[in-house]
Amino acid sequence: MINTEEWRKKIVESLKTVYDPEIPINIVDLGLIHELKISEEGDVYIKLGSTSPFCPVVDYLLLAVEEVVKEAVKPRSLKVDLDLQTTWTPLMMTKEGRKMFKERFGYDILEAYKERQ
Repeated sequence: MINTEEWRKKIVESLKTVYDPEIPINIVDLGLIHELKISEEGDVYIKLGSTSPFCPVVDYLLLAVEEVVKEAVKPRSLKVDLDLQTTWTPLMMTKEGRKMFKERFGYDILEAYKERQ
């Protein structure tokens, strides 16, 4: 059996090294990790979203996620599914992600999003 909390920390840290090329913020802080399951036997499941259903870099993101997870831990099995059913919004971003966005682009994306609603 594995320590699932330790694995979760290692996996999340590794996922923070994967950046969306169009919005230079990591996929964790962008809110693109919709689900992360780790079994005590070492099976890992990740549901990955995208900022757009027409995202041209989805294949890159899927491959990058697989690579960094396999480097961080040695899963018995790894499955990464793409979730195109869930529409991404700035509400999914972490506070750190919003801060990074504001530093790079000069405005708070969540406030701008709320104003349009």
